[in-house]
Amino acid sequence: MSFSSLTVGQSPFLGARVPQAVRTPAKSPRCLRINALSARPDRPKWYPGAQPPPYLDGTMHGDYGFDPLRLGSNNDWLPWFKEAELTNGRWAMTAVPGILAIEALGKADPWWAAGATADKPIPLSWLWIIEIVTFAIIEFKRYENFKKVGESGFLNTAPFDPVGLRSEEMREKEVKNARLAMVAFLGFTSQTAITGLGPIACLKKHLEDPGHNNIFTGKVGKEVTLFTVALSILPFVIDARKTIQGTDGKDDDEFAALSLRK
Repeated sequence: MSFSSLTVGQSPFLGARVPQAVRTPAKSPRCLRINALSARPDRPKWYPGAQPPPYLDGTMHGDYGFDPLRLGSNNDWLPWFKEAELTNGRWAMTAVPGILAIEALGKADPWWAAGATADKPIPLSWLWIIEIVTFAIIEFKRYENFKKVGESGFLNTAPFDPVGLRSEEMREKEVKNARLAMVAFLGFTSQTAITGLGPIACLKKHLEDPGHNNIFTGKVGKEVTLFTVALSILPFVIDARKTIQGTDGKDDDEFAALSLRK
């Protein structure tokens, strides 16, 4: 606590107004640091000039102020969304090199059939049972770790860092690579659904004739073009809305999903 303001009060004896100190809580160093980070003009944002929501203050790894659906506006849910993004990103970082390796080594054609064509030492039904039980134990321990320390780990170890790579820089890189991997996995599956080919085969076809073999000339070329145009003008729409309504981004919480409001 500190004396951070003065008010003028009435003296009980002479009737003169004299200054009286009023105790108000001082801001903690953490609050000051968060406000400084959030207001920093050179803070990276998802597009130049973007106004991040108040709860995305730049303190989380990979925070560029991007949350158009305001899913993180609920303080109780934000840590879960953060953990979900990282968990799915780790799975994607495992899947992407696996897909590339399967196709490059010719182990399965197409890559998504690798599990069906592999030799199995035990019946498939037993594999399902073993997988369900194993993952149930691992996921239960992961949930317990998250509730205790706010981060998941492996079994009784949280956070899980056997080789000592847990630095701030590496955590930032992990989030960025996780997001790239999730986009890459979405691209792999989309290519497969549209062309029936794997990522390496699609890359070869593109290099042979880039002008005719690309995402805009495929079966969903028109849809992709419309989506790209809409995404490119989205920042201008956001700025126009703020200008018309005279908002500086402080009332953006009204756009949060109703089920996520506190």
